[in-house]
This record gives sequence, structure tokens and C-alpha cells, in this order.
Amino acid sequence: MENQNEGSDSLLSKKDAALFSWPWENLGNYKYLLYGPFLAKVIYSMYWKENIEDDIWCLHILILCALRGLVHQLWCTYSNMLCLVRTRRVSQEGIGFEQIDNEWHWDNFLILQAIVGSFVYLNFPSLANLPLWDVRGFISCLILHIGISEPLYYWMHRLLHSPHLFPLYHWQHHESKITHPFTAGHATFLEHLLLCVIVGIPTLGTAFIGYGSISVMYSYILAFDFLRCLGHSNVEIFPHSFYQHVPLLRYIIYCPTYHSLHHQDMKTNFCLFMPLYDLLGNTLNTASWNLQKEISSRTNERAPEFVFLVHIVDIMASMHTPFLFRSFSSVPFSTRLFLLPLWPFAFLIVLSMWLKSKVLLISSYNIRGKLNQSWVVPRAGFQYFLPFAAEGINNLIEEAILRADKLGIKVISLAALNKNEALNGGGTLFVDKHPNLKVRVVHGNTLTAAVILNEIPRDVHEVFLTGATSKLGRAIALYLARRRVRVLMLTQSTERFMKIRREAPADCQKFLVQVPKYQGAKQCKTWILGKWATPREQSWAPSGTHFYQFVVPPVIPFRRDCTYGKLAAMRLPKDVTGLGSCEYTMGRGVVHACHAGGLLHLLEGWTHHEVGAIDVDQIDVVWEAALKHGFKPLYNSR
Repeated sequence: MENQNEGSDSLLSKKDAALFSWPWENLGNYKYLLYGPFLAKVIYSMYWKENIEDDIWCLHILILCALRGLVHQLWCTYSNMLCLVRTRRVSQEGIGFEQIDNEWHWDNFLILQAIVGSFVYLNFPSLANLPLWDVRGFISCLILHIGISEPLYYWMHRLLHSPHLFPLYHWQHHESKITHPFTAGHATFLEHLLLCVIVGIPTLGTAFIGYGSISVMYSYILAFDFLRCLGHSNVEIFPHSFYQHVPLLRYIIYCPTYHSLHHQDMKTNFCLFMPLYDLLGNTLNTASWNLQKEISSRTNERAPEFVFLVHIVDIMASMHTPFLFRSFSSVPFSTRLFLLPLWPFAFLIVLSMWLKSKVLLISSYNIRGKLNQSWVVPRAGFQYFLPFAAEGINNLIEEAILRADKLGIKVISLAALNKNEALNGGGTLFVDKHPNLKVRVVHGNTLTAAVILNEIPRDVHEVFLTGATSKLGRAIALYLARRRVRVLMLTQSTERFMKIRREAPADCQKFLVQVPKYQGAKQCKTWILGKWATPREQSWAPSGTHFYQFVVPPVIPFRRDCTYGKLAAMRLPKDVTGLGSCEYTMGRGVVHACHAGGLLHLLEGWTHHEVGAIDVDQIDVVWEAALKHGFKPLYNSR
């Protein structure tokens, strides 16, 4: 058993073991074409043959695969909805990108069992003519499962943990330290061939003794997947009274806590679904029920030290969440074709969230032992620009701040539109209304300004700035003026322009120039966009212009003869753990600069609120502090 703990490098070198890899591994996502023959046969039978009954088994296989995938997806959604399950998670650690990548092709076993099922039907065509229902079949199936499949799985599982087979095969499944419904399908080709036998004994056995039915096939296979997902869900769903009042149940059906202990102590808890066989085999972990009681009785979660209060950008982006499509949320957001059919459902959910009006926890990760969470205000981007919605949005943000204050959270950082100047003055509304807040309210724009300014090359002597009188626009203009860079500030308000100009040192004021129209920048090749720019407005930029931007959502790159920067962002320090989702269009491990600014506020232990106008004198201070803590700029021209 000691070989189970050998390093991952030596384990990875054993991927060449016989039947380790999947035959279609090189196909990547094109593996789904393997369902093509089944679909083609169904279509052919429907339109060109008089009787579809001969090929009905193909349709059953396709429906079963779809339903099984749905079972796993629904369990994935449930286990990742932290707003519902945060207090009952067995392991509080988040799942990182490495585990998500390892489990990317978790559904390989569905293809395998579809192929195996086709061979069975081709060799035993009578199975295609099973009746719809037979009560005796359910009883027979249950007996075969308890009497044969359960003990057979138990001994096969123990065999896979032997010093010879574990380093060759089963180590891959145990690479997943935090269990997840998709972890249930993450195993080698050989292991799933053996699992085909486990599943086949009750289903085919019942059919061969004459009690088989379509309902038995569907019910057993879907129940099998359901219970596998339950055990790997990392969420304790059973109350302790479930086992306490009827002690026999603890040996009849396992729980997520029970199975998670197997991933921590691999010498115990080998059963499929029934701990009875661990009891008989003397491999029962004695801590199972006490731990189950502790987790199922938990009422409070560990309070985070930092919260990033985000919002929905648009309906499409609302589907880029870990509790919907885990693999999709682990890569930068982009509009995909498979999202289009789901748009109406997502829209209805956004509307229902609007009616419910409750801030939700959506993700969490750790940095240097500090727990950080993202909460979402259930409002889409367009709703922030509806005058009648402003009060309701501010009430939600205020509620989140007060909740954070009550929980003892140290810093809450406001994302993009949640700190809109017209909405709440960049957070000043809440700080002024609640002067005794212990939680620090942070807009993070000081670091955002620092990131943008450090992207601009030192040899640039003139820039064109839109959104020039906003918080960020003002700070960028004043900082560049101190650097002797001529700033063309797009604004039609002479009063606001002069107010900002008077803030600059007397010898730097001449570098701030008011420009009322885009035409005034037709000779400038460095544009900083703080407000949306239409194709016509972008057309005034000369060829070769680079567009920096701090507008949400980012502008669409219409000009092929120009280059476009992304929103200000920073790469998180290397010691971040449990991060498994990308922040909007950002890459893995990259967050918006305002998010990083809030984290920096926490790591530095600063005790002031960062709301309202940006202190230009603090831009370099914040930048140096970020670099000191291991935050990395994506682009740095200095």
C-alpha cells in the first residue's frame, strides 16, 4: 500500500500500462462523433424503414446516455451552488484548474457503455423486445445487485488498491483530492471495463432469467449513476438522524462523507453503495459516522476575510458560472454556439433572481490561508442603466455590505458597475450612511489606474482620454500630466474639466487639454477609452492606434489596422489554491485589477475605506505593494 503515495511524476510515467488510455483519447472533443452511427441508424429507421422496432435499441442507448449525462450535470450544478451547500460541504477546499483538466473527459465511460450495449444487443436481439414493465424484474435486479455486484465491486476495488495495480491504474482516480460528481467517471479504460461488468450483472442477468423490462434497464442504470454522483458530491445531504434513528441504514446506503474518507484514507471504505461489505471485510473507517454527524449538523460556515461583490454582465455571461458548466467556466468567457439554445432559460432565471433580490455566493478560493469569496448581485448589466432600478440595486449592495460587516469580513470590494459614480458615488453612499462599519469598502480603482498607467510606454507624449471626468479618467489624467504627457480630455463640460485641471500642479496644468469631439484626436495614436466607443467614433483614430480601455463591457475591436488592449487585470500570486473558474474574459489565475486591489487591501492590512475619488499620490504606493505581494501585471511597458 505504500506505493500509493509515490510522487505524481513516477505515476504519470505509468500511463503506458495496458488498457490505461481510452481508445479515442486522441480525438479530444470529436469523440462525440462516436454517437453518430447510433443517431444515423435511428434516423434511417424512422424515414426509410417500415418498422423502427428493429433498431429501437439505438434510440434507447442515445436516450440513456443523454439522461445519464444530465444526472451528472444536475449533481454538478447542485454541488457547486455554494449559496445552498456551503455549510454542508465535506471538504471546504475549492477545486482547482488542474483537477478540472484531469476530469475534463469524465464522460468517456458513457461512450464505452454505449458501445458495449450495442454489442450486447447485436448478439442478443431479443433484448430489443423487452416489455415496458415487469415488477419481478425490479426484485430480481435488486437481488443481483446486492448479492453479486456489491461484493464483486468491493473485492475488485480492493484489488485495484493492491501494490501492483494501484500504481498502474487506480492512482488516476485518486488524483482528484476533492470529490465531485464528475470524479465518479474519472478513471482508466480498464476500470470502466470492469464497471461495465458490475452494471451488466443486474440488468442483463434480470433479462436473461426472463424478468427484464425497459423500465428496469432505465431505472437501474440511472439509479446507479445517481448514487455514484451522490457519493462523490462532496456535499452531505443526509441529516444525522437518518442514520441515528435507524442504525441499520448506515450499512445499507453510504453517504458523501463516507466515500470522501476513502479519498483521505485509502485503506478503508471500499464499498460501492453498501457499507455492509466494508463491515464484513473489516475495512470500515470508524470515524465515518462521527464525521457525518459533525458535517450534517454544521450550521455556520467559516467566514471569509475578503469578498468581491460582482454582477452579471449580460445574459450570455450569466451562464459562465461554476454551477452551470464547470469546464466552460474554467476557461475565459466567449459566446459559444451551445449557449444560444439556453439563452431563454438563462433570461428567465435572471428575471427570477431579480424578483427574489438576494445576493448569492458563487465561488471561493484561498490565498495565504485567507478565504476569499465572490458574491453576485442578481442584476444584469443593462439593469444598472435603468433609472428606476438604481434604488433597488443600491439596497442590494448595502445589504451585502451589512451582511459582510456582521460576519466579520475584513474587506468587501465592489466590481465595475456596483461602484458606478452615478449609482452610489463609487461606494461613498454606503460609507457615509454607515460610518461605524468595521468591514472596509473598497472600489479597487487605485490599482486599476496603476495597471493602466504602467501599460503605457514611457516614450508616449500624448494620449486621448475618454470618460475623462470619471474617477479613473480624472486620476489617469492627473498622473499623466505630472509625467509631462499631454492629455486630450474628451468632455463637453468645461466646468468639470477646469475642476480637474486645477487639481494638477501649476506647472503641469498646461498638459491637460479639453477636447469636445473625437475629431480632436485624429492625430493621436494612443487612446484610453473610459466610455463605450462606436465604430464611427473609433474611425477618427489614425491607423496604428492602440486602444487602452477601462470600460465595461469592453469595446468591440472594429478596426483591423489598430490594436486593442484588454481590461486592466493582474495575475494572482502563485500560492492561490482552490481557484477553478475564470473571471469573465480573463485567463486562468487572472482577475480584474479592482478585484486584485481589494485583495491587496486585505493583504496589506490597510484600515481605510477606498471609496470615491482616487488619491493620485497613492497610485505608485499601491503598485509597488501589489508587486511585493506577488501580483503580476499582464502587460508592463515600464
